[in-house]
Amino acid sequence: MTDTTYRIAVIPGDGIGKEVVPAARTLLAAVGERLGFGFDWTEFDWSCELYARTGSMTGGRSVAELAGFDAVFLGAVGYPGVPDHVSLWGLLIPIRRQFRQYVNLRPVRLWPGVRTPLADRRPSDIDFVIVRENNEGEYSEIGGRLYAGTPGELAVQQSVFTREGVDRVLRYAFERALARPERHLTSATKSNGIIHTMPFWDERFEAMAAAYPDVRTDQYHIDILSAHLVQHPDWFDVIVASNLFGDILSDLGPAVAGSIGLAPGANLNPDRTHPSMFEPVHGSAPDIAGKGVANPVAQMLTGAMMLEHLGEAQGAAAIEAAVEQVLAAGDPRTGDLGGAAATADMTAAIVAALG
Repeated sequence: MTDTTYRIAVIPGDGIGKEVVPAARTLLAAVGERLGFGFDWTEFDWSCELYARTGSMTGGRSVAELAGFDAVFLGAVGYPGVPDHVSLWGLLIPIRRQFRQYVNLRPVRLWPGVRTPLADRRPSDIDFVIVRENNEGEYSEIGGRLYAGTPGELAVQQSVFTREGVDRVLRYAFERALARPERHLTSATKSNGIIHTMPFWDERFEAMAAAYPDVRTDQYHIDILSAHLVQHPDWFDVIVASNLFGDILSDLGPAVAGSIGLAPGANLNPDRTHPSMFEPVHGSAPDIAGKGVANPVAQMLTGAMMLEHLGEAQGAAAIEAAVEQVLAAGDPRTGDLGGAAATADMTAAIVAALG
């Protein structure tokens, strides 16, 4: 029993974010009530809808307002009519960078009772973690365009890889691998085609590996790694990748595990000098938004990751156990899992499974 109240900034965002965040909050409140901790939620309406009205994803407010919270709990950002680069660079990237959330952590697991598109694969075959560098790499603002609208139009985008940035995410990945039973870390690279940044990444990976002799390592070029992830998901334990490569693998991973609607995620400040932000991998899903049929499990498991980060490991384990029980039972199921259940049905079943 902790008898603690956590101050959480809530950003439901767009689309199904406004449906799955309340569902996850219901579950988190139930867990907290059982284990003796609570939440002080402060909601921010930062979204594409707000951008459409004000020309700003935050309505002109500063993301610095989030600094005093214990964590940020986000649903989804993005909606038709607002270009994706506007929503990403107007909200998510400023939060990730201002608060030094340099690790994007995305666990991938095949849950019992969930069907994978891969033939003859069992839950024990698909259980790995993607550690994505989250503050630099290919997602840089350095660059521009020349001669716009002419046949000679030119676009230049500059990647940025610093020793500090690469080393800190590699160190986190090695520590993560060291704490898992397999103690196996795979590095995603493309040093045969990207001549400067990827050989540098490889060199830093090799140097870091020397400090972790108990971690088994290997590395693959991103193209063959993607193929292996489909053909041999059981080969992988922890994968560390640059911003772009990690982003791509973070969608491929949940796809082989059955549904992106089950995939949680976290933007971590491992140094705990700033709040971390927790958001599921899925987007705003405008095609089903407002229909009450979105799968809330990814947001709930994201809530479990938030509890783990806050030191409430028992609460995180309780959420995962309840989710596993409901998924293994096979009913209810939302549309992405082959059923017809509503968000409310899944929420009620998982809350009831807490016991």
